[in-house]
Amino acid sequence: MSTYRFTLLLLIVLFASFSVSAQEVEDTIKIKTRVVFLDALVKDKKTNLPISNLTSDNFAVLDEGKPRNITYFTREGQARKPLALVLILDLREDGAGRFLKRAEILKSMEDELAKLPPGDEVAILAMDINNEDEERLWLTEFTNDRATLAAALARVPAMCEPHEGSTKTAAATTQGEGKPDDIVETETIRGRNGGVVTRATRRDGRVNVTRTNKDGKMTIELGDVYDMAAAVKEAARKAAELRPNSQTSIVWVSDGIAPIFYEDRDATQQILIRDNVIFNSLTVELRTLFKFLMPIGKPIAGWMGMSLYGSAKYLAQQSGGEAVKVGRVKDYGAGLQRIIGNLTARYSLGFALAEDENDDGRMHALEVRVNAKDEKGKTRKLQVSSRQGYYMSSTEAAVKAQ
Repeated sequence: MSTYRFTLLLLIVLFASFSVSAQEVEDTIKIKTRVVFLDALVKDKKTNLPISNLTSDNFAVLDEGKPRNITYFTREGQARKPLALVLILDLREDGAGRFLKRAEILKSMEDELAKLPPGDEVAILAMDINNEDEERLWLTEFTNDRATLAAALARVPAMCEPHEGSTKTAAATTQGEGKPDDIVETETIRGRNGGVVTRATRRDGRVNVTRTNKDGKMTIELGDVYDMAAAVKEAARKAAELRPNSQTSIVWVSDGIAPIFYEDRDATQQILIRDNVIFNSLTVELRTLFKFLMPIGKPIAGWMGMSLYGSAKYLAQQSGGEAVKVGRVKDYGAGLQRIIGNLTARYSLGFALAEDENDDGRMHALEVRVNAKDEKGKTRKLQVSSRQGYYMSSTEAAVKAQ
């Protein structure tokens, strides 16, 4: 082929490509599509077992009480996201620590974690180490390596009992006691009832929590702590940074006692809803003394604007998770198995927002209803767990799971 003919052919091809590209640009229509996604666990009320044979016709999603058209639907195991599971171990010696220091209990939990598929990963956070309520440590980052998880759990028994020379002394020596320049973040939370909570976070992660009531006449200060709110916030942030394409789920292991101001609890709920994090709790038996004192302590805590017991179960309900109580040794592995099984046995639902629905900056209440009949034509008694709300995505954002 002559140089002239080759050059001419090349020009023709380039011109044709340019024409097609120009035509494609002209014909492009920009459509803003925003979809709200949520997972739903459906269980039989009688057997407490997940139901896996439902179709989209069995579901109804209500947004602020109004029905939404379900445009996305998958059943259990179909295109589910990998799990980013965060175990948070409350190691207070007079709480869950008295059980978590037992090798057979840790082994039962280890065995359940080892059953996870390769794509699912686990990170473990220990808090209240050596009975110090501001001490915590990530025992492992996200991993699916069985040996790494076993080694992390093997460190737990030594952290469950108070002893001299604990990590508190080292932190105090390194960071100083309450220096103003230690504060790296200050958060003010205004509650629906007028109370105001201020959280000042130090460089070493300790948090000073103060609450002032509506009329400003009563102020309560918790001092340096690392509480449920701080743990959930850190876990959600870590998962978002390290595993953005996974389904984040927290398993809070404690005896259920978690003092938290109501304003703080509401803010924690918002983090779970906004980041689509499923919160679960594995709750051990209370000490006999605590059972005796609870009827006295709960009203006093309520007067102070604080929840003393039950917030873990509340957050699980709001985020669509499970609250499981454990007692015997074998219950720990079974309880973790139930939580993990229910995380993977979920239906994924989604509905599209209209183009004229602008971001109003508030949480929208969600409700998932299921109606199904058994083989005899009778309405089945079912229980549905799903997150109780969502925050509308920005009109400028791309399609994103809420």
